[in-house]
Amino acid sequence: MSKRLIPILLALFLSLAGLTACDSPSPPAAPSPPPLASELVFYDWVDDMPQAVLDDFTREYGVAVKLVTYESPEEAYANLRAGEVYDVVVVESRKIPTLVRENLLAEINHGNLPNFKNIAANFRDLAYDPGNRHSVPSSWGTVGLVIRGDLVAEPVTRWIDLWDARYAGRVGFWFDMPREVIAIALKSLGYSGNSEAPAELEAALRHLLALKPQMLRLEEFDPNMATGVMNSGQAVLAMAWAGDALEGRELNPAIIHALPEEGALLWGDNFVVPANSPNRHTAEVFINFLLRPEVSARLVEELRYPTPNEAALPLIDPEILNDPIIFPPNADLQKAELILPLSPEGEKRYAELWERFMAADPQGEQ
Repeated sequence: MSKRLIPILLALFLSLAGLTACDSPSPPAAPSPPPLASELVFYDWVDDMPQAVLDDFTREYGVAVKLVTYESPEEAYANLRAGEVYDVVVVESRKIPTLVRENLLAEINHGNLPNFKNIAANFRDLAYDPGNRHSVPSSWGTVGLVIRGDLVAEPVTRWIDLWDARYAGRVGFWFDMPREVIAIALKSLGYSGNSEAPAELEAALRHLLALKPQMLRLEEFDPNMATGVMNSGQAVLAMAWAGDALEGRELNPAIIHALPEEGALLWGDNFVVPANSPNRHTAEVFINFLLRPEVSARLVEELRYPTPNEAALPLIDPEILNDPIIFPPNADLQKAELILPLSPEGEKRYAELWERFMAADPQGEQ
């Protein structure tokens, strides 16, 4: 080849290469997020979300929030199964596997939840929702004891103290919370509060039947709190949530709180997006807003529920952060158990146990 042609061919090659580079398609632009809905339907416990927080979201994003409330997990579950349309729902941890199994929950796009990074590692990827595919932890708390310290013969520190014959007829239980009642009986016998073993459940039933004559049905006195019957002295001991203890402390300094030595029970609430939500993107924007450290801290200060949002902790009033009723010391939680979802067979056993308990006469005869 003539040496005179080499520079010409090289120039042509470079020119073609340049044309190829210029003509190659540019990478596709990232898809734009869908527009936000004009309204979001939020389904939550009664008195569980300050209206001011919802108003702040509306001011920032231009999305009106319609708050719909429920009074029990069973009510919420029934409405979800019935096809009621909500965009964000607060549900207990134990309900999530069933809701997933029944295809009632949407998978969450974590790309829309950068604030999920604020959730402490201990609250992520738990057994009821591996990978947090369908839920985002929102709050948690304890079930323990409230005690009229001036009316008990000696310090009460254990679940088994509820069976003390000296307090017959003055022991408060929430009969509308059978899962917790059964768990308390199991814990008092040294078993797991989540046991599904038939022999252990039978032992728990016998244990509860022995106590039934001593029980006060708290919801017959006050559908929300145990403190009224504690203040009057009708009840001396009661199973209670931390909220009962906080209200009792304000009402009567003789009402005290204890997390039982056998181990307290723990509950957890979560944000979920129902599968039939027409506004999933807006729902995730709303959840991400609630996960902001300053918003989570505000919720703790107003509602007095501990948060799994570790980024919020430095922003919480130290008096609240150091209150052992709201944020129990780790030492008091060593034997605590989260109430976990049951297997379908376990759900059947618990339902049958509770039916037999409720059908028994007041003297505990089956």
